[in-house]
Amino acid sequence: MTELRVAAAVGEAFPDVAVAAVVAEGVRGEESWPGTERLLAALEADAAAGDWTAPAETDPLLASWQTVYRAFGTNPRRFRPSMDALARRLARSGRLPRVSAAVDTYNVVSAAHHIPAGAFDLTAVRGDIELRFAAPGDAFTPLGEPDTVEDARPGEVVYADAGGVLTRHWNHRDSDRTKVMPGSRDVVFLLEAVDPDTGRKVLEQAADRLAELLAPRCARLAQHLLTTEHPTARLC
Repeated sequence: MTELRVAAAVGEAFPDVAVAAVVAEGVRGEESWPGTERLLAALEADAAAGDWTAPAETDPLLASWQTVYRAFGTNPRRFRPSMDALARRLARSGRLPRVSAAVDTYNVVSAAHHIPAGAFDLTAVRGDIELRFAAPGDAFTPLGEPDTVEDARPGEVVYADAGGVLTRHWNHRDSDRTKVMPGSRDVVFLLEAVDPDTGRKVLEQAADRLAELLAPRCARLAQHLLTTEHPTARLC
């Protein structure tokens, strides 16, 4: 059994944090996902037509993440929140990356809603997953660099399990160990908000949209919402 939790210290420091977890079991990631492909094409067409734009610095969802990053000592212009980096890529190139069906799905939902999103292959997770402050000795292997080991900076917010750090700077970069591949069968997708006004509503809309896209492509689906009032969820 794997539990996901928000550490009490993170909840105290960032009381508006909300994490939506969408757990998909029996994912059929090697198939074609027409719903995702249509959404990707539509979003890219909107970007080309000017009907979609990357969030401005003053956008509440982006500004809230920049504030949080600075609060735990990370420069958000050097290490950008994932939704900011993804939106900038779409604005610059006119396309979102094509990685795999599951990854493409959370990427397009992230870009459409301006909400950070990521995922872990649950079969590679060791023990429970915790959103916490990094401690001395926390090790991280960056996505795409399996032979590289970094030391997470003590005090930055990370997801971690018993085997080490799974993300750097909260949602800036994922670990190679728990990356989602076409053959990943059991996956937890995480979406996050820290904006006290509109963040929770947009987060829930994005999570519902992601679940809608995932449902036809997996055997079982469950959704959880973690907050400071409800900081834990049993994933599987």
